[in-house]
Amino acid sequence: MAVLVTRPSPDDETTAKALRARGFDVLRAPMLRFEPVSFQDDADATYGAVIVTSANALRALASHLADSRLLRLPLFAVGENTAAAAREAGFAEVIASKGDAGALRDLVLAGAKSKQLKKSSPILYLAGADLASDLAGELGENGFTVVTQTTYRMVPAPSLPREVCDAFVAHEVEAVLHYSRRSARAFLEAARAGGVEISALALPQCCISAAVAAVLREAGASQVTAATSPDENALFEALARALQPRAKPSS
Repeated sequence: MAVLVTRPSPDDETTAKALRARGFDVLRAPMLRFEPVSFQDDADATYGAVIVTSANALRALASHLADSRLLRLPLFAVGENTAAAAREAGFAEVIASKGDAGALRDLVLAGAKSKQLKKSSPILYLAGADLASDLAGELGENGFTVVTQTTYRMVPAPSLPREVCDAFVAHEVEAVLHYSRRSARAFLEAARAGGVEISALALPQCCISAAVAAVLREAGASQVTAATSPDENALFEALARALQPRAKPSS
C-alpha cells in the first residue's frame, strides 16, 4: 500500500524521501507543472525588501539572480522551505514566517513597526500567476507600496500517470496528500478523466490546510483530514491520524 503525493516536482521527491524514511511506500503524481515566466527587472526601481510566497518564484529567477542588486535586500519568505531556497539563491538576509501568506503579512508589518522596513520604500513581490491570497492588497491597506512581478505559473496536469490509475483500481493506495487548492482541483479532474474518481475519493485525503480540505469535501470525499498548521510536518501528522486503526464498536 502506497501514499500518493500530488505535490509538484521537484518538491514531490523531497516529500517522497521523507515518507519513505517513515516507512511508507510512495507513488507520485505531480498535479501542477512549473513554468517560468519571462522576468524583466526595472533597473531604475528602488526597493526596500523582497517578499516571496513560494520557492518556485526563486527557481524561476535562478539565471537572473547571480550578482543581482536584489540579493542585497532583506527577503521575507513563507516558511523554511522558501527561506532555504532564498539563501541558496544568494540572499544574505532572509526572514521566514511560520505559516501561510497571512503570517508573512504580519511579519512584514512587524518589520515596519520595529523600523526594519520603511513604508516609504516599495516592496518587490516575486509571485506566481495564480495567487491564493491578496498579499499585495493587504499590505497596501497597511500603507505599503507593493510591486508584484509574476515569475512563474503552475499548469494543471491533464491526467494521472497510468501506474497511479492502476494502483487505484487494484486498491494499492492508502491515502492521498494534497498541497494546494489548485492541485486538489487538478487531481479531481484527472481522477475523473481516468475513471478512478470513486476509488480515489473513497480513500483518506490529507490536506495541508482547511481551505484545501474544503475542496475535497465539496467533491464528495468522506475521509478528509487537514493539517493543524500549513507545513509538511503537520501534514505528516494528519496522515498518521488518518491511518490510525479505528476502534471497533463494542458489541
